[in-house]
Amino acid sequence: MHDKPGTCQRGERTFLRYDCRMTFPLLRAFLLASFALLTVSMAHADLPDYKPMYLWPDGAPGAKGEDEKDKPSVAIYPAAKDKANGTAVIIAPGGGYHVHAIDHEGVQVARFLNAKGITVFMLKYRLKPGYQPDVSLIDAKRSVRYVRSKAKEFNISRTRIGMLGFSAGGHLASAAGTDFDAGNASAADAIERVSSRPDFLVLGYPAISDKLRKGYPATDVKGTEKTPPGFIWFTSEDGLNPEHGILFYQALRKAKVEAEIHIYARGVHGLGLAPGDSAVGQWPAQLHIWLRQAGLLTDAKRFEVSGVVTIDGKPIHRGWVTLVPDDPTLPVASAYITERVASKFTIPASHGPCAGGHRIIVHEVARQFLTVPSMEDARQFTAATPGGEPMKINLAPDSPGIEVVVRSK
Repeated sequence: MHDKPGTCQRGERTFLRYDCRMTFPLLRAFLLASFALLTVSMAHADLPDYKPMYLWPDGAPGAKGEDEKDKPSVAIYPAAKDKANGTAVIIAPGGGYHVHAIDHEGVQVARFLNAKGITVFMLKYRLKPGYQPDVSLIDAKRSVRYVRSKAKEFNISRTRIGMLGFSAGGHLASAAGTDFDAGNASAADAIERVSSRPDFLVLGYPAISDKLRKGYPATDVKGTEKTPPGFIWFTSEDGLNPEHGILFYQALRKAKVEAEIHIYARGVHGLGLAPGDSAVGQWPAQLHIWLRQAGLLTDAKRFEVSGVVTIDGKPIHRGWVTLVPDDPTLPVASAYITERVASKFTIPASHGPCAGGHRIIVHEVARQFLTVPSMEDARQFTAATPGGEPMKINLAPDSPGIEVVVRSK
């Protein structure tokens, strides 16, 4: 029964009483429920639409039903037209092959990549308990074929399609990178005629070996010289064990495949972009640098360049020459110069520049090897003379040798 209106007295304070025992708690519950509903509604209003493109519109092989969980798909998150560089990444969110951690290991990563001009395809692969990792791998391989077969439609390059995954999604990406084929040229399905090989791999705290974690078939043992180049990151405190990442890195090195690994001292498992961690949160920027330096943000071809650098008419004892392209998608080329080569340098095509305008930067870091310093500090030169215009050059595959003459005074 509700109380009648009146007053409630507590100590010397008096206030209006109305349904003191029941109305206030009910009102509080109502307000909390309304706030929760409003919060959920606002959250859903901000969610990007996931518009699935089914990898097998007529039904996936081995499907056990017709629900969404039985229909693997990708959804496109395109880069803005004024930023798009043609690179594409298929993201496989983690979740132990039981769920898709599509927020912090999916959409948020897609937004970061979009800002760098990269188009993203979010992969929803089939999960346990209905499906095992071998079926998820079928979905992953199909996603690469699907995206590549429609590269023109998506305005991306057929040769710059990478796969990025976290945790179990990292295991799936590594599996796709070590178990692929060139496609079946005689297949009735046009999608099956193209290659399932990703052009590069990005693995965030991936599970790699069943020797370290049961339920994850080993992928490091399948690495060959045809395995795509990879960027890997982990933390030392990750309960999954950073040895997973080290195993895959070693497999790539053994196969002489380009690889880069970052192991941060602190941080638990499942950090995604790690926006709240000042150290681990650096990995996205490091990834972008790696993609650029690996030539994965452009279809332009690299070529060898050579030349000579002098400072005040003398060869550099120890220093650098760096060629910085005007186009931010092109790789930066550099060479370390020593007195042994009399200031001459050669940058091989594998590390060379692409055609186009470049700024030239010279660094001098030592004049000789002594037990006392040979110079007060390292010197950087961006102009041929003090206060002069920046040193620039337009490079092409048939360009003659570069002669860089710097005057410090």
